[in-house]
Amino acid sequence: MLGRMSVSGTVESQNRRAALLELADSGATVRIDEAAERFGVSPMTIRRDLADLESSGRLRRVRGGAIAAPTPQPFHRRRTLNVAAKRVIARKALTLVPASGTIALDASSTIGLVAATLGARSGLTAFTNSVDTFAVLAETAGVSPLLAGGSPEPTTGSLTGPLAVGSIRSLFFDLALTSADAVDPGAGTSEVSLAEAEVKRALVEQASRCVVAVDSTKLARRSVAAAVAMEQVDTLITELDPADERLAGFRGVVELL
Repeated sequence: MLGRMSVSGTVESQNRRAALLELADSGATVRIDEAAERFGVSPMTIRRDLADLESSGRLRRVRGGAIAAPTPQPFHRRRTLNVAAKRVIARKALTLVPASGTIALDASSTIGLVAATLGARSGLTAFTNSVDTFAVLAETAGVSPLLAGGSPEPTTGSLTGPLAVGSIRSLFFDLALTSADAVDPGAGTSEVSLAEAEVKRALVEQASRCVVAVDSTKLARRSVAAAVAMEQVDTLITELDPADERLAGFRGVVELL
């Protein structure tokens, strides 16, 4: 009897933890109180679940809950996450892209959607470190695409490394459009790897204006590698209304769109 209860309890906890991981992988924050109510267990049980999942490197605990562990995601996987929010962000970002001049686009799926909806321009040079984004730009009327050198990052496919950074530093941009794995009003943006952070930093340093575009799941978080300081960011774009309370920490620090 006790043995059967133990097995049942183990299966129940495994199913619960799998559900917690699925929730975090969707981009949501796992809230302890909400999860306890959903699964009919105590908050302490959820805390133990999250602690075990964090120790295995599958989640990262934050105040009041947990989020997915910051690991590189393939481009095809990233572009399926938070699609509705990214579409809103892309529409906002397009209002800032000039008809001509020189811009830089990073290898994120968010900025890739901006490229995909860019529309015809009249002499715009667009630099990117994403092979996928480069292919889209090459099919866009009035756009002259440039692709960074470098080595493909094993998981994300973005071009990074000394050659990528060197090619970036040979150019100046009117505008840099970049996303981030996380953005914090004090710490700035951060990425899942040093190589990704170095490329983002170089793009911004070569630009007259920096726009960071992230969905709201990235806000008030820190990832692994520091990338761009908030002092370097001119505009922060999210899917939220600029008056949304979730942007309170950024208000007065950066322009919100």
